[in-house]
Amino acid sequence: MNSLVAVGLSIILLIFLLMLSIPLPYCFGGSLAFLVLTAGVSMKSMMLYTFAQCTGTVLLASPMFILAGNYMGGSGISSRLLDFADAFIGRIKGGLGVVSIVTCAIIGAISGSGFTGVAATGPIMIPRMEEQGYPRGFATALVTVSSVLGLLIPPSAIMVIYGWVTETSILACFLSTVLPGLLVTFLFCVINMVECKKFDLKVMPPMPMSEKLTMIRKRFVSAIPALVMPIIILGGIYGGVFTPTEAASVAAIYALPVGLFIYKDMKLSDVKKLTFNSLCSIGAIMTMIIVCLMLAQTLVMLKVPQAIAAWIFSLTNNRIIILIVVNLFLFVVGMIVNDSTGMLICGPLLLPLMHEIGVSNVQLAAIMGVNLAMGGVTPPYASILYLGMRIGNAEFKEIFGPTMKLLIFGYVPVVFLTSFCPFLSEWLPGLLGY
Repeated sequence: MNSLVAVGLSIILLIFLLMLSIPLPYCFGGSLAFLVLTAGVSMKSMMLYTFAQCTGTVLLASPMFILAGNYMGGSGISSRLLDFADAFIGRIKGGLGVVSIVTCAIIGAISGSGFTGVAATGPIMIPRMEEQGYPRGFATALVTVSSVLGLLIPPSAIMVIYGWVTETSILACFLSTVLPGLLVTFLFCVINMVECKKFDLKVMPPMPMSEKLTMIRKRFVSAIPALVMPIIILGGIYGGVFTPTEAASVAAIYALPVGLFIYKDMKLSDVKKLTFNSLCSIGAIMTMIIVCLMLAQTLVMLKVPQAIAAWIFSLTNNRIIILIVVNLFLFVVGMIVNDSTGMLICGPLLLPLMHEIGVSNVQLAAIMGVNLAMGGVTPPYASILYLGMRIGNAEFKEIFGPTMKLLIFGYVPVVFLTSFCPFLSEWLPGLLGY
């Protein structure tokens, strides 16, 4: 069978399996098996490549960030960060929403995961926002959509994967999404403040300055162990003390004594439960990584990237149109698979095409990062959105409108800025020599 015909049929099979709600590794495994049987792919060379890739130390960063994120959620670090941020602007109308957004960004910077942001922040902030007068749907949407900042504010787990599969500096990949992430954070805060004018919020009366300074001092002292964690991780990575893998390991180890002996919000039985939950997540993710890596390498062996580039250039040579098509493609991919899977499959596929139109590896990292992060809160896949709905006890009809408003006015503009303004993603890496 012609290789491109086999690829087309394998994609149809993949979509069919996804529609049946079969677990993702089996869907991609089925597509891979079809290609192996029909397109004459060498299993030996594919397996050797996959084994060589999976034995590298870089891949350890993702499971260690998952472990660190779970420990952080159970250790009390999240609640102390929230209380500290709330001391500054919690009494301003709309300030509680800003606290939620900024805290999700900080927690994302610590854990590198969108799930950790909503899991750690949602149970605390959503009820507190409801008490102040926020509609439940808006409060849930705000916390949930803000959690994707964990995939943009470094260190990001999906940037580790991108750097690994495209052989790009992981530190440069981290830096590529800093400005887009900060811009999304700012736009979310603006949207929150505008929307809060419509709500009848019950804001606590202003405190005398002396009382406010006392509260800030007490919460700062309580938050010091929590604030040390991002300093260790980010300072260690950017200061050249740690690799991303080592930083994730240090974060996981650091969260344990903080939760057990300083905050005492965690017991030994909780450590066992959190570790077990982390291992379940890690097992599922690593299985997905192996299957997707094999499928991606199969597509490369069948010269699918070159075929995609040739097909697009046969339609148009306009760089702007090509970038729009690529963004739409990544948006659709993000809607049906998780961010890690999309990064593993699409990174090697799009790299040759992006090189042809002058897009660097670093800018492509940012383009893929902002698009695939948005997929986590965009149905039908929307795993982060569904988790937020469960935590906030909100129905889909309550959360859908606010979610779309945040995405359209806060996220989509940054997607296009990242695509058409290389400065946004390349300035920081260039500043540090990448």
